[in-house]
Amino acid sequence: MPTPPALLPTRIDEGHGPGVMYRIQGDLVPVLHVRIDGSMPIYFEHHVILWKDPAMQVGMHKLKGAFKRVIAGMPVFMTELQSPAEAAFSRDDPGHVLSLHLPAGQHILVREHQFLAATGNVDFTFNRVKGISNMLFGGTGFFIDRFEAQGSEGIVWMHGYGNVFEKTLDPGEAIDVEAGGWVYRDGSVAMQQIVYGLKTGLLGGSGQLVFNRFTGPGRVAIQSAYVHLPSEN
Repeated sequence: MPTPPALLPTRIDEGHGPGVMYRIQGDLVPVLHVRIDGSMPIYFEHHVILWKDPAMQVGMHKLKGAFKRVIAGMPVFMTELQSPAEAAFSRDDPGHVLSLHLPAGQHILVREHQFLAATGNVDFTFNRVKGISNMLFGGTGFFIDRFEAQGSEGIVWMHGYGNVFEKTLDPGEAIDVEAGGWVYRDGSVAMQQIVYGLKTGLLGGSGQLVFNRFTGPGRVAIQSAYVHLPSEN
């Protein structure tokens, strides 16, 4: 029998990365606490910062593909912490904060609105996905963020709704995940949409059951709570 997805750590007391020490604490709405030495900035969406040292310098982190992002209604800049000090981040939802260390040259694909923060050497781009489920319900698609570590190890922190479980798929091994249930996947993991037409038995009607099928090799993370994203409506 295949190994089921395993719960990821919900607490990290002492994490290390390039120019940063961090910890993740809190059971209901967890907080990412970081201490940076100034050698590596950390960038984030401005609304996720919870507190910072008054002396910490804050600047703008420019993203690639600015014109495409403007057309898509996505942010063109991220906020960046640039000097030695401490700060903390949190989203305004119950969930699970994740820490993903990426070796140089490795990339990860992340569902939109799950990103929390990243070290400055992580390149951030995005792609728009139009799927059958979005067309069925009148939506326009959704975005998948792509993060790649440049030159050295980088860290991406994410927020998952509910708790987050990770499954490592062997080559050719697959798992079907509810369309809103995934958080991230390795770039080596393929994703396709599977739609089942189901007879409801009510007034001769039928319904649609939609999954994303992930095929290995690589990791896929699954969140236990599903939140409808604005771009999917």
